[in-house]
Amino acid sequence: MLIKKSKIAALLTAVAVAITGCGPFTGFSVYDVTSGDSGIETMSDDALISVGFSQLGSESTWRSANTESVKAALSTNNGFFLIYDNARQKQEKQFKAVRSFISQRVDYIVICPVIQEGWDVVLTEARDAGIPVILLDRNISVNDESMYTSFIGEDMYAEGASAGKWLEEHLEKQGKSEDDINIVVIEGTSGSSAQEGRARGFGAIAARNMNWKMIASAKGEFTQTKGKETMARLLREFDDIDVIVCQNDDMAFGAIEALNEAGVKTGGAGDPILISFDGTRKALELVKEGVINVDVECNPNSGELLAQIINGLEAGKEIKKTYYMEEKVFTKENVDEYIEDRNY
Repeated sequence: MLIKKSKIAALLTAVAVAITGCGPFTGFSVYDVTSGDSGIETMSDDALISVGFSQLGSESTWRSANTESVKAALSTNNGFFLIYDNARQKQEKQFKAVRSFISQRVDYIVICPVIQEGWDVVLTEARDAGIPVILLDRNISVNDESMYTSFIGEDMYAEGASAGKWLEEHLEKQGKSEDDINIVVIEGTSGSSAQEGRARGFGAIAARNMNWKMIASAKGEFTQTKGKETMARLLREFDDIDVIVCQNDDMAFGAIEALNEAGVKTGGAGDPILISFDGTRKALELVKEGVINVDVECNPNSGELLAQIINGLEAGKEIKKTYYMEEKVFTKENVDEYIEDRNY
């Protein structure tokens, strides 16, 4: 599954046709082909591994960091030729991208899926073409798991459960283990493994605490703007909120804006407890300030592991079906250890 300059040229031609033949720019870009030199014509004859990468979007700081991690790892300097597509939160665009990658005869296809369902047909096409598919960050639900080679990402269920366990311990320290606790959840994209996994994980802990009242779950679409809108509406609907769970940092930032505008503080004694996920630098700074009580890490830096797995496949090594990224739970007590090294 190695390609030389002739195949690279063919891939470039196919990408150009995909872009110019459909009118306006469709989102396909070839990255790193001129890395460290003057371009394709001056590249050496060293073989490159071609990878088509369908990223679900660019909705958050976390997502941008994930994309940059993949680009850095799958560079020509590292032996790869990367074709990138931004699906802009549309599964149909991901189907189109995958079919384009198949027609371009890439060696591997990498997908960060928008949602879990609906992948059987297009992944069957990739399998029939003999192209291994690797899932990144979010998982999918398919009838036959042989349709993809491996999943690299985060254990979203464990993240949700970690948040719930932290809340149990926090309430116990405050002497509120037996109090009625009103909880609202601002959720991410419906049907995504991040939304469903975190909801199930947190829900499992909530189910064993009969005094926790899940009074509302509302959609925030993983964006700051929607998070703010949703939090503002929840504040109008409920006047006794004890815990706010935001399923990513960007929604938490939006929620904080709405809370500030309503004159509601978080983090202090008697204030609503704010829980978030991702662990971006901005969020960790808010953890340090006491605005966010806890942030459960979702590690975006999966590019290096992705490159290792592809190289392992090239070498004929046995690859595991699932690889989980290492993740931490950040509170005011430990955040200083990590905040300075956070680059996203």
